[in-house]
Amino acid sequence: MAAHEALRELAVSQTTAARRDTVTITDNRTGKSYELPISYGTYPLSGASIPAVELRAVKRSTEDFGLLSYDPAFMNTASCRSAVTFIDGERGILEYRGYPIDQLAETSTYLEVAYLLIHGELPTGQQYDAWEAGIKRESLLHENMKKFMDGFWHDAHPMGIFACTVGALSTFYPESKQVHDPGNRMRQIVRLIAKVPSIAAYSYRHSLGLPYIYPDVDRSYAGNLLNMLFNYPDGRDGQINPVIERAIDVLFILHADHEQNCSTTTMRAVGSSLADPYVSVASASSALYGPLHGGANEQVLRMLTEIGHVKNVPAYVERVKRGELRLMGFGHRVYKNYDPRARVIKRMFDDVFAVTGTNPLLDIAVELERVALRDEYFISRKLYPNVDFYSGLIYQAIGLPMDMFPVLFAIPRTTGWLAHWQEMLGDGEQKIARPRQVYTGPTRRDYVPMEGR
Repeated sequence: MAAHEALRELAVSQTTAARRDTVTITDNRTGKSYELPISYGTYPLSGASIPAVELRAVKRSTEDFGLLSYDPAFMNTASCRSAVTFIDGERGILEYRGYPIDQLAETSTYLEVAYLLIHGELPTGQQYDAWEAGIKRESLLHENMKKFMDGFWHDAHPMGIFACTVGALSTFYPESKQVHDPGNRMRQIVRLIAKVPSIAAYSYRHSLGLPYIYPDVDRSYAGNLLNMLFNYPDGRDGQINPVIERAIDVLFILHADHEQNCSTTTMRAVGSSLADPYVSVASASSALYGPLHGGANEQVLRMLTEIGHVKNVPAYVERVKRGELRLMGFGHRVYKNYDPRARVIKRMFDDVFAVTGTNPLLDIAVELERVALRDEYFISRKLYPNVDFYSGLIYQAIGLPMDMFPVLFAIPRTTGWLAHWQEMLGDGEQKIARPRQVYTGPTRRDYVPMEGR
């Protein structure tokens, strides 16, 4: 907390100085120097930036295009300014709109956090009631959507069904293309947050050949999802355990947003063409579908299953250190410290497993973490458990198959995607995404007829 407060103080003390900051670049090819302005965000230590387009001025001659910054995976490129989520990976800090993730997970609900992400502030009681009522009112799917989903083969992956069905909603709400209308935009945001649990539950039921369960507006957001997943039309098993319901709500809070990750970047890129939010969310869902993103917790469970027993952990760790295997669920592109979301999940284990029974893979996971965090190999590389290392254990204990893990990820992340989409549309600096490239192909050559090749 002291380090966190120091960041705040530095943000205030350097505000005036930051406006005068510049960097000078000397082109050793020509000996000419260029002065570029430096910009800061809320926390200066989280990174300063220069306008990349200013590099175009660095030329050998007037015919020269100028310098480009080459950054294939956006390792050190800021594509936008955002007020949604702050991450300090070195210190293990994650905040939504300034609120620490552990405080939100401990005291808030997912729908309250969703309101915060979309509107920028926590709701009053009256605002929350209206927000919740609007979402519940939109939770039903058009009956034709059921027919659409029935067209998928019985063993289709639930995430494939989810992404395609979300995209198909665009044809049901053609007015969603009016993306510059704030009122219309908010109606689509509410619809999407409301309908993604229904689509997720229907995709799961479809994979099992079970009838679809309609949303129950008398339940909470998480409770309604669990009911649609596991209930039967005649009402059997209709009681949802409050511990499991709260666990899902907390997991949704933890997964609601995570700054400019792969799927959020996709959402912004597709949305920058002024595509409607349904096809934009479908595109973001497709990015999330990948095993390096939304499928990461599934890879963790496969690794723990492969290890098989606590006694096999040391040998597995040695194989990782020799480069034979990857330690799934450890390390993160952003975090060089313990993922704060993983700490929250660990605190839920005792309560959840008291209801579901202990997941036999948990002992392996705990031992793997213990061994790795005492090993200089992992310590020196700042490889700590991330949220994916533990989240799959809870989903599996609840009774969900691994195919559903990315779908469960997509439900809360939809809110984060929409928060960034809305922010992007209101940002005057944003244009349609169109990165440059460094061309490495052949130089100009003339066409040769086939008979002459």
